[in-house]
Amino acid sequence: MEPITNDWERAVAFHGHRCPGLAIGYRAAKIALRELAAARAGDEELVAIVETDACGVDAIQVLTGCTLGKGNLLYRDYGKHAFTVANRQSGAAVRVAMKSAAWSEDENYRSLRQRVLSGRATPEEEELYAGYQEKRLQHILEAPEEEIFKIEHISLELPEKARLFNSVTCAYCGEQVAEVRARIKNGKIACIPCAENYSRGWGERK
Repeated sequence: MEPITNDWERAVAFHGHRCPGLAIGYRAAKIALRELAAARAGDEELVAIVETDACGVDAIQVLTGCTLGKGNLLYRDYGKHAFTVANRQSGAAVRVAMKSAAWSEDENYRSLRQRVLSGRATPEEEELYAGYQEKRLQHILEAPEEEIFKIEHISLELPEKARLFNSVTCAYCGEQVAEVRARIKNGKIACIPCAENYSRGWGERK
């Protein structure tokens, strides 16, 4: 098998398939790296803040080198196709967000998608949906970026670098847990799942 050298192909290989969502993250990552005059991070030189947990995040990881494991990928559960990348050395940061007009969905498309995702679509409907998705994907990859994205250079207070914590052993399950995430239950060290929550209707307490 030939080695994968193209950024898009690497993102597809990591994600597992081609789709419009991956294309959004791919273009956003390319834009952010260009605007910051930065290369892929080998360690924590870059920080990425993603506002979705959708497909595009995989492209962000592949192209920017910001990953959950390195601690320089931060997730904000806002449900937006928006990605901020910052350079620790220069302090510069850029936020790339998809414009609403770039992802229009009419009722026919939503109905078709629901049928496909629920397994109720006919072969003809599945083929129609696949063609529609490929058309959307190509548009995202090829359209002028100003048509697809809002690009803003922003001020950002960078989070501290990822820290290493001592591990302690949960007295209940016997598994190790980072000290900072440990709880106390009946005077013994407990991991979060074993600690259980105490609530009388006033919200979650730990």
